[in-house]
Amino acid sequence: MRKELKQIVISNFKTESGKKYSKIPLSYQVFGQKLGSAPIILVNHTFTGNSQIIGKNGWWDKIVGEKKAIDLKKYTVLAFNIPGNGFDYFLIDRYKDFTLKDISKIFLIGLKELKIDKLFANVGGSIGGNLIWELLFKINIENCICIASDWRASNWLIANLKVQEILLETSNSSMFNARIHAMNMYRNPESYKQKFSIDKKHSELNAWFDYHGKQLDGRFHLKAHKFLNHLLMTTFVFETEKEFLNQIQKVKGNIHIVGINSDLLFPAKDGFENYEKIKNVKKNTFYHEIDSIHGHAAFLIEDKQVSRILKDILKVKK
Repeated sequence: MRKELKQIVISNFKTESGKKYSKIPLSYQVFGQKLGSAPIILVNHTFTGNSQIIGKNGWWDKIVGEKKAIDLKKYTVLAFNIPGNGFDYFLIDRYKDFTLKDISKIFLIGLKELKIDKLFANVGGSIGGNLIWELLFKINIENCICIASDWRASNWLIANLKVQEILLETSNSSMFNARIHAMNMYRNPESYKQKFSIDKKHSELNAWFDYHGKQLDGRFHLKAHKFLNHLLMTTFVFETEKEFLNQIQKVKGNIHIVGINSDLLFPAKDGFENYEKIKNVKKNTFYHEIDSIHGHAAFLIEDKQVSRILKDILKVKK
């Protein structure tokens, strides 16, 4: 176990599919103010991310920190690791035993163990955002901030994740090849046009692919990649839109949907349509949009825009 991690051991867990696990470790980190002394913000990590959100290797270090958008002088920031992401060296062999709904149940058990019955905010992007859509029905969250995400997996998302699954299961260089395909999922044609010179006969693009493929292969486990890919594929908070809208009007907290205007994986159009439908039954629902050519990855790239959006949302309460 990494020395900075704390751990809760969950005993006798039964998955939605009926599989039983005698114990599941839920590791986490706490940043900023001590638990119980300040409003709590739960940050859900990204697909290949983890609970290390600040510092040298922090994947959201430009957003979270003292005097930053999520100010560690004002808030307690909590980050769980999705069990099986490998950051705490725990991996899951039978990854299809689980769904994203199971992860939400595990997070809720963790919050209960920490004696947390309400959150000032829950923020996350991509799979972290999808997870918020599960959690907001089950715990009091004052501000749900769902970035580049959805409450159910679209056919387009499933199609791309299926390609990932095939690459991860069949390719001799599965992690490398899956990462190259994923970079195309996360980016946008305009992003490539700006980033790489066509005059160099794609040498820059090939070097970029090579770097990211090798970099992920060196720090992320194949089992974790298969597991997270599968979880994202199982995003279905409710079976029907009618049931979803009927239940979401009972949620008391504010819902903030953040889209990215160039996102191909979770199109902003879908996010705005969700906003309009939810707004009809729940007035304290809001829409924000990141303007970027960088596609789905923009919430990890456009630090100033993300910071501005989060500051506007969080300033409602000191």
